Amino acid sequence: QVELVESGGGSVQAGGSLRLSCAASGYAISSMCVGWFRQAPGKEREGVAAMRPGGGRTYYADSVKGRFTISQDNAKNTVFLQMNGLKPEDTAMYYCAAVLGYGGIWSLVWSYTNWGQGTQVTVSS
Repeated sequence: QVELVESGGGSVQAGGSLRLSCAASGYAISSMCVGWFRQAPGKEREGVAAMRPGGGRTYYADSVKGRFTISQDNAKNTVFLQMNGLKPEDTAMYYCAAVLGYGGIWSLVWSYTNWGQGTQVTVSS
């Protein structure tokens, strides 16, 4: 059983930065495909970024390319999402998701079998 716990959310002004953390337990983060998703009120959950096992290939939604960076620390068994140049439209609940192995299409919710509880990010203009 994989447990994921997110942290690092908060309220910032436009242009600011936040770093989200996703601490995993139960399995090594390096053996999993890990993704970050977000969901704003009234909208569907959307993929933001993902990383293949072992710190492999990374993926980003077009809306965050050049501003967000996904990374991992194997010693801490933690995945991070560095968010720079935040915009009001980035406001959402952010979720960490993981699946053992290579995983499927990175941006699809059903590609992942384990989810965290979410952390709120609010960006004011």
